[in-house]
Amino acid sequence: MLAIRIHETGGPEKLRADDIPVPLPRGGEVRFTVEAAGVNFIDTYHRSGLYKVELPHTIGSEAAGRVTQVGEGVTGLKVGDRIATARATGAYAQEAVVAAAHAVRVPGGVSAQVAAAVLLQGMTAHYLACDTYPLKPGDTALIHAGAGGVGLLLIQIAKQRGARVITTVGSDGKVGLAREAGADAVCVYTRENFADAARAFTGGRGVDVAYDAVGKDTFDGTLNSLRPRGMFVSFGNASGPVPPFAPLVLSQKGSLFFTRPTLTHYTLTTDELQARASDLFAWVAAGKLKVRVGATFPLSAAADAHRALEGRGTTGKVLLVP
Repeated sequence: MLAIRIHETGGPEKLRADDIPVPLPRGGEVRFTVEAAGVNFIDTYHRSGLYKVELPHTIGSEAAGRVTQVGEGVTGLKVGDRIATARATGAYAQEAVVAAAHAVRVPGGVSAQVAAAVLLQGMTAHYLACDTYPLKPGDTALIHAGAGGVGLLLIQIAKQRGARVITTVGSDGKVGLAREAGADAVCVYTRENFADAARAFTGGRGVDVAYDAVGKDTFDGTLNSLRPRGMFVSFGNASGPVPPFAPLVLSQKGSLFFTRPTLTHYTLTTDELQARASDLFAWVAAGKLKVRVGATFPLSAAADAHRALEGRGTTGKVLLVP
């Protein structure tokens, strides 16, 4: 079968289309056809070497499709079931395997593309808004990259929870998308100072929470956007990792809280995983959560998909369709 692998780390040109054997599920796992695979920044971190993986490595962890084989001991899934997962082994392929405990059923009415587009980024937005800093009516939130995959979903969930949202985008062409998602204010950070905008948005006080997946380029400004005892939620490195900093800075900026969460630690149990996914699929079905697929690429064009994502010119979700 066709799989997109790396044999050494580096740029998008390191992605290779290999013909490899179909994977066999071990005990507790299922194999499934990949009908759509999500392209995420963590995939680029694995490819570049920022996050270490054993080589050769088939890229990708998020996908949706149908079960084709069930491993020993699996009782909750059967051949033909529609599933999605954010923790597959080798999702950039025609078929992949995943632990049954890490798969969720995709309900009727939700396409494989929507399921693959919403799961990882949607569950990320879910835990950020509902648990890392549980937003409540009247809270103010700064959300960076508001026209991106997580950003568009996070804005919508934050508004559902009654928060006021200011978001940043990279160009005027993305303002409308953030507004449509429900943002109360939009700052084009390439020509405006977003920290000043956040202060103006809150009458000089600063926002209660800032959700930052950009990393290095926005770190200082995000610190300056927060109210005293506000929370800085750093959950990505789109512009590069945040350099080391002295904890004293948090005191100087207003006794701030800083956290670096990951989805793995917010889906530690099957029940927690299923609950987050169920909320997402229910909101999609009810029209409360709109999922934007910004671009699709054939599996063989995975390098182009990575270039598009890292160029930060995409909006919504980027998918590979085998």
